[in-house]
Amino acid sequence: MTSTQNQAAPTIQYSPRTVERAKRAMRCSPFQLSLFVAMGSQSVPLSAIAGDNGIQHQYTRHSVSELAAENTLLWLIQVGLLRREVDGQGITDSFRLTPLGRQLVSNWEQRGELWSDPTWQERLYNALNRWLRLPI
Repeated sequence: MTSTQNQAAPTIQYSPRTVERAKRAMRCSPFQLSLFVAMGSQSVPLSAIAGDNGIQHQYTRHSVSELAAENTLLWLIQVGLLRREVDGQGITDSFRLTPLGRQLVSNWEQRGELWSDPTWQERLYNALNRWLRLPI
């Protein structure tokens, strides 16, 4: 008889540039850490994020239109933080964290760090990366 041992899933090693870009993209988004925490354990539909629902769920500080929320979520997919949820009929309007996103959220939670607001330079750099779609 063989016994099964609980082994932690190996963590993927990402380049420092990838991690910094992902952190910056998360902090420059209109979303709060609580959204990413929720996405770590369940898929979150766009309807729960956009508009007043985002404020009620404490996913955003202010109301974000559905189009703006989806565009930002798509950017976070390109950065490697999120993925779209898929069901038996195809892609849904729900989102979950990727392994990179899980690592970042876990680090913030374990360290008890506050989610700091990005500087104007970080916002500018993120906007340029997003607009130009610069590679990592």
